Amino acid sequence: MNTGLRWSLLLGTLMLLPLWSLLTGPLALSWAGLWQAQDAMTQTVLWQIRLPRIVLAMVAGGGLALSGALLQNCCRNSLADPYLFGVVSGAALGATLQQLLLPSWPGALAFAAFAGSTLAVLLVLLISRLGSGQRLETLLLCGVAISFLFSALSSALLYISEPFAANRVMFWLLGSLAQASYADVQLSLPLLVLLTVLSLLFRRQLDALLLTDESARSLGVPVAALRLMFLLGCAALTAVIVACCGGIAFIGLMVPHLVRRLFGLSSVPLVLGSVGLGAVFLLGVDTLSRSVFPSQELPVGVLTSAIGSVFFFSLVLRQQR
Repeated sequence: MNTGLRWSLLLGTLMLLPLWSLLTGPLALSWAGLWQAQDAMTQTVLWQIRLPRIVLAMVAGGGLALSGALLQNCCRNSLADPYLFGVVSGAALGATLQQLLLPSWPGALAFAAFAGSTLAVLLVLLISRLGSGQRLETLLLCGVAISFLFSALSSALLYISEPFAANRVMFWLLGSLAQASYADVQLSLPLLVLLTVLSLLFRRQLDALLLTDESARSLGVPVAALRLMFLLGCAALTAVIVACCGGIAFIGLMVPHLVRRLFGLSSVPLVLGSVGLGAVFLLGVDTLSRSVFPSQELPVGVLTSAIGSVFFFSLVLRQQR
């Protein structure tokens, strides 16, 4: 299958999958019924519950996949993703603090998640500078350590908190799009567009980062400033997604690998393919999560973790051959 046909299939799926998802759920509809006159309850389900959920799933999936692709390019490590740098655990810690201490403050969740993820990135950069700051391996190890530290702090807070509040936060941390709203879309979509545009504008510099730092500098690339800019950009986008959807794992790891195999290694197909395929993947998984059981839905983060673990094992086995 040539690359042009693959792009056509991806674009076709991006157009058809939202329509299928709009019709799927406890209130099932037909294609004809979508355009016919509907009662007030059906209109509410379609346009106030399912449509914002569909759009948010596509934005969140595309954003997580794009963040993973950029982190992998910036660090020249195929296993890098927002979880590895503590971005997700930092956002989760900030959001957990907000939910437990200031649950009634409007708009504070996104700010707390962003503050936590930014703190995680800054700690990773600071600690790596105190050690062998020029080595990417040090940066990655610091990210893993900060991720475990912030996850432990979140778990401790949930353990000592009031049970009802802890249950509310735990469901959110598992990853769910059940509370999606147009406000969430308005918050996350501009960041996804901005980071996508920046990635395309700096496509040559991102390609140069695949070489060694010395080679990139010899081509006139400000390696440290570029890496910091994209780290903070990924932190901001991931923080907002975590604030809206909770923790959704492995998309940033899986999708860029698939995109490189399907569309190529350079930055333009990687960026556009990651956004498109990430949107398709998360929307498909979310539609499945609310369709498996008729009376309840699974947290979408549970399904992405299950699929991602299998993908990770296959990736490790492939690299050992």
